[in-house]
Amino acid sequence: MRLTTMTDYSLRLLMYVAQRRERLCTIAEVARAYGISEAHLTKVTHQLGLGGWLETVRGKGGGMRLAAAPADINLGAVVRSIEPDFFLVDCLGSDPACVLTGRCRLTGIVSGALQSFMQHLDGHSLADLLPTTAKVGTKARSVTRPMTFGKRLTVTAS
Repeated sequence: MRLTTMTDYSLRLLMYVAQRRERLCTIAEVARAYGISEAHLTKVTHQLGLGGWLETVRGKGGGMRLAAAPADINLGAVVRSIEPDFFLVDCLGSDPACVLTGRCRLTGIVSGALQSFMQHLDGHSLADLLPTTAKVGTKARSVTRPMTFGKRLTVTAS
């Protein structure tokens, strides 16, 4: 399973801003920090603002900040708000046209895997992605797993 680049950048952006809660962050600085396009980050910022994850301040001296404490930003909810769909196989789509319909159990198995994946994300907050030093003043869990980011976030079974 792969999450879209939009979701990858959304998580990166939230992590960056969460580690700088004392000030507003700009799209330009985040783009420089991660080596990604400002135009793409503008779209990401807009989506995160619409989702209620970020607050944006326009004008000179403007920027963005988290709309809630990192511990209150659920990763599953963020991913659901950004991902366009979760059709891991064609038969999960809105117009499934499969010759195996009625004779295949793949849909149920894949749906169960997706449900487990989302439940796992639901058990974590943005605070879980932050370095230990950035967790002061949050309700962060004591055990964290690092996330590796590339052009696309690849999820593998462990």
